[in-house]
Amino acid sequence: MFKREYEPLDQYLSPNKVLVIYGPRRVGKTTLLQNYLKQTPLKYKLDSGDNIRTQQILSSQDFAQILSYVEGYELLAIDEAQNIPNIGMGLKIIVDQIPGIKVIVTGSSSFELTGQIGEPLTGRKTTLNLYAMAQSELLSVYNRFELREKLEDFLIFGTYPEVLQAPNQRTRIDILTEIANAYLLKDILALDRIKNSRTLLDLLKLLAFQIGSEVALTELATQLSVDVKTVKRYLDLLEKAFVIHRLNGFSRNLRQEVTNKSKYYFLDNGIRNAVIAQFNSLDQRNDQGQLWENFMLVERLKYRTYYSLYANMYFWRNYRQQEIDLIEEHSGNLFGYEFKWSHNKAVRPPATWTENYPDATFTVIHPANYLEFILP
Repeated sequence: MFKREYEPLDQYLSPNKVLVIYGPRRVGKTTLLQNYLKQTPLKYKLDSGDNIRTQQILSSQDFAQILSYVEGYELLAIDEAQNIPNIGMGLKIIVDQIPGIKVIVTGSSSFELTGQIGEPLTGRKTTLNLYAMAQSELLSVYNRFELREKLEDFLIFGTYPEVLQAPNQRTRIDILTEIANAYLLKDILALDRIKNSRTLLDLLKLLAFQIGSEVALTELATQLSVDVKTVKRYLDLLEKAFVIHRLNGFSRNLRQEVTNKSKYYFLDNGIRNAVIAQFNSLDQRNDQGQLWENFMLVERLKYRTYYSLYANMYFWRNYRQQEIDLIEEHSGNLFGYEFKWSHNKAVRPPATWTENYPDATFTVIHPANYLEFILP
């Protein structure tokens, strides 16, 4: 139904290289792969990392067995590749030993796959990050007017493909609740070091109520009755598992600028609302500003990712409580953005920001102009 920005995948495939597609569970990685396989003229082999025999073969580092496994194929595709131990070494053997072979693997857990394929496939891979549907991808179905009309739905229910295609609100809520409870933490909890799913969920709830605010690790540790080191590790894992996105403070070493804290955003508004079981309409809630800021930050992240517009992203705040929601730094220039759900009055940049960064731009992003910020 929806066309993804990465289609067709041919443009990212190269002989004797591995195309790695990362992303959260249920955002459409398998569908993207299957759509490509339906139309490719290449002779391909599709397998799953859940297949125990496949796990045994590709983790064996047995050249003869691995090469026999893909003999005669032009393309090898493996879904859920993060479940295969030492997958990187197995893939390295394939792309090094079989002339012209192309390989695609998908994985829902970046910390698993990155750790296993990073070093073995240095110089031998291309990486794509797939998120829930971006507004630019929804243009394949809706025009700009219709996107604006559906804005409240996106803010409350997010943009997971299944959610967008659900026939009614009850089904949307059921899907999001299932993802949050059954899939969101599945990869993290599979690690032996993580025993307490309740602590992870409690941490996510605390973050959900602090969208747009700086997070103090000591406060989180106190509220969760764990140490700061554990909080740091859990936050790192949640980020690597595509649940949250961290934004650090910007500074050019000016004494009054705050940089020792971070802000955390959910990679999908619907997941954020599922974590706190809050699906009321906008006129019945007091967190419209937080929903708007989260949505804008993540849609901008998708836009920059899909269109290869590289930039460092930060927030800015000083000890006088002056702040800017998003700072982008690229090509030697600074661009400041403030996200305002209500835009009845003019918003000026903080005086300290203007004094210290006179060449920086400042733009307020609100419901009347937001599509220009996140669409090509």
